[in-house]
Amino acid sequence: EVQLQASGGGLVQAGGSLKLSCAASGFTFEDYHIGWFRQAPGKEREGIAAISGRDGSTYYKDSVKGRFTISSDNAEKMVYLQMNSLKPEDTAVYYCIAIAPGKYFNQNGVDYWGKGTLVTVSS
Repeated sequence: EVQLQASGGGLVQAGGSLKLSCAASGFTFEDYHIGWFRQAPGKEREGIAAISGRDGSTYYKDSVKGRFTISSDNAEKMVYLQMNSLKPEDTAVYYCIAIAPGKYFNQNGVDYWGKGTLVTVSS
């Protein structure tokens, strides 16, 4: 059974930091990109960051580039999202996902979804 267990969400003030964790199991970690989507109230889900399970290459959406850092521990099958300089507009439910290489990085391309974790950034 595929599982992507996200944790680490919470309430933080603008300018603060949070670190999300994702524990992956049930699939071959190195065969996928592992990443994060988020969905803000009233908005569509958007992919914000991903990391290759094979070579560690990364992707960031422009809106989080320079503030968020994605990393992985292949031995532990863990992926992390360090979020710094948080803004109220980062408030969303954050989902850990797995997507096969070569697929378009949108919600239709995602192969596996985890349950979300809520991040709330107060102004």
